[in-house]
Amino acid sequence: MHSRFADRILLLAVALVWGLNWVSVKVALQGFSIWTFRTMSFGGGALVLMLAARSIGASLRVDKAVDRLHLAVAGLFSTAGFGVLTALAMLNTSTGRTAICAYTMPIWTTLLGRIVLEERLSALRIASLLLGSAGLLVLLWPLLATGIPIGAIAAIGSAISWAMGTVYQKWAGVTAHPLAIAVWQLVAGALAAAIGIPFAGIGSWTGVGAIPIAGLVYTTVCGTAVAYLLWFQIVQRLPASTAGLGTLLVPVVGVVASIVLLGERPTYADLVGFVLIFIAALVALRPNPRAIDARKQPA
Repeated sequence: MHSRFADRILLLAVALVWGLNWVSVKVALQGFSIWTFRTMSFGGGALVLMLAARSIGASLRVDKAVDRLHLAVAGLFSTAGFGVLTALAMLNTSTGRTAICAYTMPIWTTLLGRIVLEERLSALRIASLLLGSAGLLVLLWPLLATGIPIGAIAAIGSAISWAMGTVYQKWAGVTAHPLAIAVWQLVAGALAAAIGIPFAGIGSWTGVGAIPIAGLVYTTVCGTAVAYLLWFQIVQRLPASTAGLGTLLVPVVGVVASIVLLGERPTYADLVGFVLIFIAALVALRPNPRAIDARKQPA
């Protein structure tokens, strides 16, 4: 009993760390360009995870050349695409709205899983897609009246990119230690982000204040490295469905933190859209009963 309670506390800790990371990214972008920030946070996070892997004796080797290529491609979507687009979104819309849109990821994963992996769409999955679509429509409709909502579109794009990386990795079936998978995807993301620095410039380091630097440090150490380490512990100790549903606390924490720490005030459309998207993601992450029954049958 105590162990299960401790596991759920660990899951809550990850949700808090990742939820607060939305605020951290927002303040870091006040002092750093998107490309500089993402290069440093992804690269620094990969370095911390490399040191952690060495301390626990985990191998970062990926033996097959094709698997290394698969991790690089997955990293371009799950890390670089997601990270750059969420940063772009936060420069053009609220942090809470970005978090809400980004966590439509389970919905896009369901849709892409049907197209790419030919996974069956159950009635619950179809309901998830309809609820998620309704939530996005409610959230975006007032914004369309003032022009193209670049921030919200970038946030939705980040969710799609994250889903593409997830589905691609599942399709590729890479065999390696979870830390190795995380590290090399972060490295791929850092290298991809670094390509943008010569075009956007590295920015002025002399004018960067303490708060953006603190945001960079938090995102690098806590939001990336520590969160990944805790997440791997959770995945090993809790059922995948429980762990997946626990991640739905992240946008909740992100929205609340943006209200308390940044003074943001979500609109009624934001709140209604958030509720619909939250329910849709909850449904999308629910295990397929038929798949569970099939796993229980003897081989």
